[in-house]
Amino acid sequence: MSAQASKVVLIVDDDPRNREFLRLLLEREGHATLEAADGDAGLERARQDRPDLILLDAMMPGKDGFRVVHELKSDDDTRSIPVIMVTALDDRAARLRALDCGAEEFLGKPVDRAELWVRVRNLLRLKEYGDLLALHNRTLEQQVRERSAQLTASHRDTICTIMRAAEFRDQETGAHIKRISFYSSELAQRLGMGDEFVDSIFHASPLHDVGKIAIPDHILLKPGPLDAEERTVMQTHTSLGARILAQGEGECAYLRMGEEIALGHHERWDGSGYPHGVAGDAIPLSARIMAICDVYDALRSRRPYKDPLGHEQALGVIVRGDGRTLPGHFDPEVLDAFRNAAQAFDAIYSEQAD
Repeated sequence: MSAQASKVVLIVDDDPRNREFLRLLLEREGHATLEAADGDAGLERARQDRPDLILLDAMMPGKDGFRVVHELKSDDDTRSIPVIMVTALDDRAARLRALDCGAEEFLGKPVDRAELWVRVRNLLRLKEYGDLLALHNRTLEQQVRERSAQLTASHRDTICTIMRAAEFRDQETGAHIKRISFYSSELAQRLGMGDEFVDSIFHASPLHDVGKIAIPDHILLKPGPLDAEERTVMQTHTSLGARILAQGEGECAYLRMGEEIALGHHERWDGSGYPHGVAGDAIPLSARIMAICDVYDALRSRRPYKDPLGHEQALGVIVRGDGRTLPGHFDPEVLDAFRNAAQAFDAIYSEQAD
Protein backbone atom coordinates (compact mmCIF):
# COMPACT_ATOMS: atom_id res chain seq x y z
CA MET A 1 0.00 0.00 0.00
CA SER A 2 1.30 3.54 -0.73
CA ALA A 3 2.73 5.99 1.80
CA GLN A 4 -0.47 8.07 1.56
CA ALA A 5 -2.83 5.14 2.29
CA SER A 6 -5.70 5.53 4.75
CA LYS A 7 -5.98 9.28 4.20
CA VAL A 8 -9.47 10.79 4.12
CA VAL A 9 -10.62 12.60 0.97
CA LEU A 10 -13.82 14.65 0.83
CA ILE A 11 -15.58 14.66 -2.56
CA VAL A 12 -17.93 17.62 -3.12
CA ASP A 13 -19.98 17.36 -6.32
CA ASP A 14 -23.69 17.75 -7.11
CA ASP A 15 -23.58 14.87 -9.63
CA PRO A 16 -23.81 11.46 -7.87
CA ARG A 17 -22.16 9.72 -10.87
CA ASN A 18 -19.09 11.93 -10.55
CA ARG A 19 -18.90 11.28 -6.81
CA GLU A 20 -19.16 7.52 -7.40
CA PHE A 21 -16.44 7.59 -10.06
CA LEU A 22 -14.02 9.54 -7.86
CA ARG A 23 -14.85 7.42 -4.82
CA LEU A 24 -13.96 4.19 -6.67
CA LEU A 25 -10.67 5.63 -7.93
CA LEU A 26 -9.63 6.83 -4.49
CA GLU A 27 -10.70 3.72 -2.59
CA ARG A 28 -8.79 1.59 -5.08
CA GLU A 29 -5.65 3.44 -3.86
CA GLY A 30 -6.50 2.72 -0.24
CA HIS A 31 -8.08 6.05 0.78
CA ALA A 32 -11.25 6.59 2.77
CA THR A 33 -13.79 8.97 1.28
CA LEU A 34 -16.51 11.34 2.44
CA GLU A 35 -19.14 12.86 0.17
CA ALA A 36 -21.21 16.03 -0.04
CA ALA A 37 -23.73 16.96 -2.73
CA ASP A 38 -23.53 20.77 -2.52
CA GLY A 39 -21.32 23.61 -1.32
CA ASP A 40 -22.92 24.14 2.08
CA ALA A 41 -22.82 20.43 2.90
CA GLY A 42 -19.20 20.32 1.78
CA LEU A 43 -18.27 23.17 4.10
CA GLU A 44 -20.04 21.52 7.03
CA ARG A 45 -18.30 18.18 6.45
CA ALA A 46 -14.91 19.85 6.05
CA ARG A 47 -15.29 21.70 9.35
CA GLN A 48 -16.66 18.67 11.17
CA ASP A 49 -14.44 15.87 9.81
CA ARG A 50 -11.24 17.73 8.81
CA PRO A 51 -10.36 15.57 5.77
CA ASP A 52 -6.79 15.37 4.48
CA LEU A 53 -7.82 16.53 0.99
CA ILE A 54 -10.89 17.93 -0.79
CA LEU A 55 -11.93 17.28 -4.38
CA LEU A 56 -14.29 20.14 -5.18
CA ASP A 57 -16.53 20.59 -8.22
CA ALA A 58 -16.39 24.13 -9.55
CA MET A 59 -19.86 24.39 -11.08
CA MET A 60 -22.61 23.54 -8.59
CA PRO A 61 -26.06 25.08 -8.04
CA GLY A 62 -26.25 27.41 -5.06
CA LYS A 63 -22.81 27.95 -3.57
CA ASP A 64 -20.32 27.12 -6.32
CA GLY A 65 -16.83 25.69 -5.84
CA PHE A 66 -15.13 29.08 -6.09
CA ARG A 67 -17.17 30.41 -3.17
CA VAL A 68 -16.64 27.21 -1.18
CA VAL A 69 -12.86 27.23 -1.54
CA HIS A 70 -12.76 30.91 -0.61
CA GLU A 71 -14.65 30.17 2.62
CA LEU A 72 -12.46 27.16 3.37
CA LYS A 73 -9.31 29.23 3.05
CA SER A 74 -10.78 32.03 5.15
CA ASP A 75 -11.39 29.72 8.12
CA ASP A 76 -8.49 28.90 10.46
CA ASP A 77 -9.94 25.42 11.05
CA THR A 78 -9.94 24.42 7.35
CA ARG A 79 -7.30 26.70 5.78
CA SER A 80 -4.60 24.02 5.75
CA ILE A 81 -6.72 21.39 3.93
CA PRO A 82 -5.52 21.21 0.29
CA VAL A 83 -8.20 21.56 -2.38
CA ILE A 84 -8.23 20.22 -5.93
CA MET A 85 -10.81 22.06 -8.01
CA VAL A 86 -12.46 19.76 -10.54
CA THR A 87 -13.98 21.68 -13.44
CA ALA A 88 -15.22 21.26 -16.99
CA LEU A 89 -14.12 24.85 -17.63
CA ASP A 90 -10.91 24.81 -19.58
CA ASP A 91 -10.39 28.52 -20.11
CA ARG A 92 -7.41 30.22 -18.51
CA ALA A 93 -9.55 32.75 -16.58
CA ALA A 94 -11.45 29.98 -14.74
CA ARG A 95 -8.24 28.26 -13.73
CA LEU A 96 -6.67 31.49 -12.52
CA ARG A 97 -9.83 32.23 -10.57
CA ALA A 98 -9.64 28.81 -8.86
CA LEU A 99 -6.03 29.42 -7.84
CA ASP A 100 -6.81 32.97 -6.75
CA CYS A 101 -9.58 31.69 -4.45
CA GLY A 102 -7.06 29.42 -2.75
CA ALA A 103 -7.26 26.05 -4.53
CA GLU A 104 -3.89 24.31 -4.63
CA GLU A 105 -4.57 22.38 -7.84
CA PHE A 106 -7.24 21.91 -10.51
CA LEU A 107 -8.32 19.05 -12.75
CA GLY A 108 -10.31 19.14 -15.94
CA LYS A 109 -13.31 16.96 -16.67
CA PRO A 110 -13.42 14.20 -17.67
CA VAL A 111 -10.96 13.30 -14.96
CA ASP A 112 -7.90 11.36 -16.05
CA ARG A 113 -7.10 8.63 -13.51
CA ALA A 114 -3.31 8.96 -13.77
CA GLU A 115 -3.42 12.75 -13.49
CA LEU A 116 -5.82 12.53 -10.53
CA TRP A 117 -3.57 10.15 -8.65
CA VAL A 118 -0.40 12.20 -9.25
CA ARG A 119 -2.05 15.38 -7.95
CA VAL A 120 -3.67 13.60 -5.00
CA ARG A 121 -0.42 11.90 -4.05
CA ASN A 122 1.61 15.12 -4.23
CA LEU A 123 -0.88 17.19 -2.24
CA LEU A 124 -1.28 14.50 0.43
CA ARG A 125 2.49 14.37 0.77
CA LEU A 126 2.67 18.16 1.13
CA LYS A 127 -0.19 18.07 3.65
CA GLU A 128 1.67 15.44 5.69
CA TYR A 129 4.83 17.56 5.72
CA GLY A 130 2.78 20.62 6.66
CA ASP A 131 1.12 18.74 9.52
CA LEU A 132 4.49 17.58 10.80
CA LEU A 133 5.84 21.12 10.65
CA ALA A 134 2.77 22.47 12.48
CA LEU A 135 3.18 19.79 15.16
CA HIS A 136 6.86 20.66 15.49
CA ASN A 137 6.02 24.36 15.87
CA ARG A 138 3.37 23.60 18.50
CA THR A 139 5.88 21.46 20.38
CA LEU A 140 8.46 24.25 20.28
CA GLU A 141 5.88 26.80 21.44
CA GLN A 142 4.89 24.55 24.33
CA GLN A 143 8.54 24.09 25.29
CA VAL A 144 9.04 27.86 25.20
CA ARG A 145 5.95 28.38 27.37
CA GLU A 146 7.14 25.76 29.84
CA ARG A 147 10.63 27.25 29.90
CA SER A 148 9.19 30.74 30.38
CA ALA A 149 7.01 29.48 33.23
CA GLN A 150 10.04 27.84 34.84
CA LEU A 151 12.08 31.03 34.51
CA THR A 152 9.24 33.13 35.91
CA ALA A 153 8.87 30.80 38.89
CA SER A 154 12.64 30.90 39.43
CA HIS A 155 12.68 34.70 39.29
CA ARG A 156 9.84 34.92 41.80
CA ASP A 157 11.67 32.51 44.09
CA THR A 158 14.72 34.78 43.85
CA ILE A 159 12.64 37.78 44.90
CA CYS A 160 11.17 35.85 47.83
CA THR A 161 14.67 34.87 48.96
CA ILE A 162 15.84 38.48 48.81
CA MET A 163 12.81 39.68 50.75
CA ARG A 164 13.24 37.02 53.44
CA ALA A 165 16.79 38.28 53.90
CA ALA A 166 15.48 41.84 54.19
CA GLU A 167 12.92 40.83 56.83
CA PHE A 168 15.72 39.72 59.14
CA ARG A 169 16.93 43.33 59.20
CA ASP A 170 13.70 45.31 59.11
CA GLN A 171 10.68 43.90 60.94
CA GLU A 172 8.37 46.42 59.30
CA THR A 173 8.64 44.83 55.86
CA GLY A 174 6.17 41.90 56.23
CA ALA A 175 2.67 43.28 55.68
CA HIS A 176 4.07 46.51 54.25
CA ILE A 177 5.59 44.83 51.20
CA LYS A 178 2.41 42.84 50.56
CA ARG A 179 0.35 46.03 50.54
CA ILE A 180 2.87 47.74 48.30
CA SER A 181 2.40 45.04 45.66
CA PHE A 182 -1.36 45.57 45.59
CA TYR A 183 -1.16 49.38 45.72
CA SER A 184 1.31 49.60 42.84
CA SER A 185 -0.50 47.13 40.58
CA GLU A 186 -3.79 48.95 41.28
CA LEU A 187 -2.30 52.27 40.14
CA ALA A 188 -0.62 50.65 37.12
CA GLN A 189 -3.96 49.27 35.94
CA ARG A 190 -5.70 52.62 36.42
CA LEU A 191 -2.95 54.27 34.38
CA GLY A 192 -3.75 51.90 31.53
CA MET A 193 -0.54 49.92 31.65
CA GLY A 194 -0.47 46.49 30.02
CA ASP A 195 -0.62 43.14 31.77
CA GLU A 196 3.16 42.62 31.58
CA PHE A 197 3.88 45.93 33.32
CA VAL A 198 1.20 45.28 35.97
CA ASP A 199 2.60 41.83 36.69
CA SER A 200 6.17 43.14 36.84
CA ILE A 201 5.40 45.97 39.25
CA PHE A 202 3.37 43.64 41.48
CA HIS A 203 6.41 41.41 41.95
CA ALA A 204 9.15 44.06 41.73
CA SER A 205 7.73 46.71 44.07
CA PRO A 206 8.48 44.73 47.27
CA LEU A 207 12.18 45.17 46.44
CA HIS A 208 12.04 48.94 46.88
CA ASP A 209 13.78 48.97 50.28
CA VAL A 210 16.10 46.00 49.80
CA GLY A 211 19.08 48.35 50.17
CA LYS A 212 18.27 48.65 53.90
CA ILE A 213 20.05 45.30 54.26
CA ALA A 214 23.29 47.30 54.09
CA ILE A 215 22.27 50.05 56.56
CA PRO A 216 23.89 49.77 60.03
CA ASP A 217 21.59 48.50 62.79
CA HIS A 218 22.01 51.55 65.01
CA ILE A 219 20.47 53.66 62.23
CA LEU A 220 18.00 51.20 60.73
CA LEU A 221 16.57 50.17 64.10
CA LYS A 222 16.78 53.52 65.88
CA PRO A 223 13.49 54.05 67.77
CA GLY A 224 13.39 57.83 67.30
CA PRO A 225 13.92 60.35 64.48
CA LEU A 226 17.27 60.30 62.70
CA ASP A 227 19.71 63.19 62.89
CA ALA A 228 21.08 64.79 59.73
CA GLU A 229 24.09 62.49 59.45
CA GLU A 230 22.04 59.37 60.09
CA ARG A 231 19.46 60.50 57.57
CA THR A 232 22.18 60.85 54.93
CA VAL A 233 23.31 57.28 55.59
CA MET A 234 19.72 56.02 55.49
CA GLN A 235 19.15 57.68 52.13
CA THR A 236 21.91 55.55 50.63
CA HIS A 237 19.56 52.56 50.78
CA THR A 238 18.24 53.65 47.39
CA SER A 239 21.54 53.40 45.52
CA LEU A 240 22.62 50.39 47.58
CA GLY A 241 19.41 48.57 46.67
CA ALA A 242 19.88 49.36 42.98
CA ARG A 243 23.45 48.03 43.13
CA ILE A 244 22.30 44.80 44.81
CA LEU A 245 19.62 44.17 42.20
CA ALA A 246 21.82 45.16 39.25
CA GLN A 247 24.19 42.31 40.06
CA GLY A 248 21.69 39.64 39.09
CA GLU A 249 19.10 41.17 36.76
CA GLY A 250 20.10 39.33 33.55
CA GLU A 251 16.90 38.48 31.69
CA CYS A 252 14.67 38.96 34.75
CA ALA A 253 12.12 41.72 34.15
CA TYR A 254 11.26 41.76 37.87
CA LEU A 255 14.82 42.54 38.94
CA ARG A 256 15.26 45.14 36.19
CA MET A 257 12.15 46.97 37.36
CA GLY A 258 13.13 46.36 40.98
CA GLU A 259 16.42 48.14 40.36
CA GLU A 260 14.75 51.25 38.95
CA ILE A 261 12.19 51.28 41.76
CA ALA A 262 14.86 50.88 44.44
CA LEU A 263 16.88 53.74 43.00
CA GLY A 264 14.05 56.13 42.16
CA HIS A 265 11.21 55.70 44.64
CA HIS A 266 12.36 58.65 46.78
CA GLU A 267 12.85 60.96 43.81
CA ARG A 268 10.21 63.66 43.45
CA TRP A 269 8.40 65.06 40.44
CA ASP A 270 9.64 68.57 41.29
CA GLY A 271 13.27 67.42 41.59
CA SER A 272 13.53 67.78 45.38
CA GLY A 273 14.04 64.08 46.10
CA TYR A 274 17.05 61.81 46.44
CA PRO A 275 19.52 60.26 45.64
CA HIS A 276 20.06 62.24 42.40
CA GLY A 277 17.40 64.96 42.47
CA VAL A 278 16.01 64.01 39.06
CA ALA A 279 12.60 65.36 38.09
CA GLY A 280 9.55 64.70 35.93
CA ASP A 281 9.66 62.00 33.28
CA ALA A 282 13.35 61.38 34.01
CA ILE A 283 12.08 59.29 36.93
CA PRO A 284 10.94 55.85 35.71
CA LEU A 285 7.16 55.39 35.83
CA SER A 286 7.51 52.39 38.13
CA ALA A 287 9.35 54.56 40.65
CA ARG A 288 6.79 57.37 40.33
CA ILE A 289 4.02 54.87 41.10
CA MET A 290 6.01 53.43 43.99
CA ALA A 291 6.64 56.88 45.49
CA ILE A 292 2.99 57.60 46.19
CA CYS A 293 2.29 54.04 47.36
CA ASP A 294 5.19 54.17 49.82
CA VAL A 295 4.13 57.52 51.27
CA TYR A 296 0.51 56.39 51.69
CA ASP A 297 1.49 53.22 53.49
CA ALA A 298 4.01 55.03 55.69
CA LEU A 299 1.35 57.53 56.74
CA ARG A 300 -1.10 54.73 57.57
CA SER A 301 1.45 52.65 59.52
CA ARG A 302 2.57 52.89 63.14
CA ARG A 303 6.22 53.73 63.71
CA PRO A 304 8.19 54.03 67.00
CA TYR A 305 8.28 57.78 66.51
CA LYS A 306 4.69 58.37 65.24
CA ASP A 307 1.10 57.17 65.44
CA PRO A 308 -0.72 55.88 62.33
CA LEU A 309 -3.09 58.13 60.37
CA GLY A 310 -6.53 57.13 59.21
CA HIS A 311 -7.32 56.81 55.53
CA GLU A 312 -8.90 60.25 55.12
CA GLN A 313 -6.02 61.93 56.93
CA ALA A 314 -3.42 60.15 54.80
CA LEU A 315 -5.37 61.01 51.65
CA GLY A 316 -5.47 64.67 52.68
CA VAL A 317 -1.72 64.81 53.32
CA ILE A 318 -0.94 63.46 49.84
CA VAL A 319 -3.58 65.37 47.90
CA ARG A 320 -3.36 68.72 49.72
CA GLY A 321 0.03 68.51 51.47
CA ASP A 322 1.09 69.10 55.05
CA GLY A 323 4.24 71.14 54.63
CA ARG A 324 6.54 68.10 54.59
CA THR A 325 4.68 66.18 51.88
CA LEU A 326 3.38 68.22 48.92
CA PRO A 327 1.27 67.35 45.85
CA GLY A 328 4.10 68.67 43.69
CA HIS A 329 6.25 65.77 44.85
CA PHE A 330 4.18 63.38 42.73
CA ASP A 331 3.60 62.83 39.03
CA PRO A 332 0.26 64.63 38.36
CA GLU A 333 -1.15 61.69 36.36
CA VAL A 334 -0.18 59.20 39.06
CA LEU A 335 -1.63 61.52 41.71
CA ASP A 336 -4.89 61.72 39.77
CA ALA A 337 -5.00 57.92 39.49
CA PHE A 338 -4.37 57.71 43.24
CA ARG A 339 -7.34 60.00 43.95
CA ASN A 340 -9.55 57.72 41.87
CA ALA A 341 -8.14 54.63 43.59
CA ALA A 342 -8.39 56.01 47.13
CA GLN A 343 -11.11 53.61 48.28
CA ALA A 344 -9.22 50.66 46.80
CA PHE A 345 -6.12 51.72 48.76
CA ASP A 346 -8.12 51.86 51.99
CA ALA A 347 -9.51 48.36 51.31
CA ILE A 348 -6.04 46.98 50.58
CA TYR A 349 -4.69 48.41 53.82
CA SER A 350 -7.53 46.83 55.79
CA GLU A 351 -7.25 43.45 54.06
CA GLN A 352 -3.47 43.29 54.44
CA ALA A 353 -3.24 44.71 57.94
CA ASP A 354 -0.23 44.06 60.17
